[in-house]
Amino acid sequence: MKHSKRITTSLIAGVSVLGMLGLSACAADTKKAGNSDEVTITVPSWVGARANAEVAKVILEDELDVKKVNLKTMDEPIAWDALNSGKADVIMEDWNGQPDKQKLYIDKKKSVVKGGDLGVVGHIGWFVPKYYADKHPEILDYKNLNKFAKDFKTSESGDKGEFIGAAPSYTTYDQYLIKNHKLDFHIKETGNEAAQIKEIQSKYEAKTPFITYWWEPLWANVDLDMVEVKFPEYTDGCNEPKTKTKCGYDNNKLQKYLNADFAKDGGDAAQFLKNFKWTNEQQNEVAQSIAKDKMSGEEAAKKWVKENKDVWEKWLPKK
Repeated sequence: MKHSKRITTSLIAGVSVLGMLGLSACAADTKKAGNSDEVTITVPSWVGARANAEVAKVILEDELDVKKVNLKTMDEPIAWDALNSGKADVIMEDWNGQPDKQKLYIDKKKSVVKGGDLGVVGHIGWFVPKYYADKHPEILDYKNLNKFAKDFKTSESGDKGEFIGAAPSYTTYDQYLIKNHKLDFHIKETGNEAAQIKEIQSKYEAKTPFITYWWEPLWANVDLDMVEVKFPEYTDGCNEPKTKTKCGYDNNKLQKYLNADFAKDGGDAAQFLKNFKWTNEQQNEVAQSIAKDKMSGEEAAKKWVKENKDVWEKWLPKK
């Protein structure tokens, strides 16, 4: 078992083979009372989620004496499968992008349990830079988007405006917003978060018009003044099924999820991960150190941990 602590037992001569097997089986199933020896955290592709994992890793190893914390990069669907199988112990930032897997693993199989609120509030939307919105305030109502589509044309978008899309693994329904509202826009795929942010930063510096899938929390927002285009307000079920979506994105209180066995037997390590809760600003601080200041994840986490003991001490299990 992944979280088992192997116990070295001196066997007295004359003990039967059956007795030896019995002791070995018992040892293999014994959990370390306070912590797991090894913890595996899933890490999706965006920097904010890596900030969660890196800080958790530092505290688990340095304060709770977990021998090894593995950070495994994987997209959301794969992460849920890994949590179900026990190949991973925790998802620290879920944007509710896998409702079918949640129903299967939490409600039906009961192999995954809720780990509590991360504290971070996520929001996705269509955004334009403030310098463009100031000149064209009507753009902020989705009903007026077609009036301004020409301003966003590129050589790749033909006679439509270019909408800069998200990484393929991200939760999106922009294609359905375009189709269902008959918007004259073509989605440009950016491949990954880093490529999208780099393109946005370049356009922003040049003060050229652009419209994009954008979100909070995001470290780059410290330097970019962006304004959201308002779609019809999100209400429960308005994006189900996705193909009929006309509403904007919801505000998400981002959640944590744990493998059920780990949640039960993971001791202080599991309790700490349940207790882990911080703000958008705190996450962005670590993410900016990684993405903008080019610190390693470990360096950024150690810096934050050193400067914010009053925050993370509250996450430690009570003795």
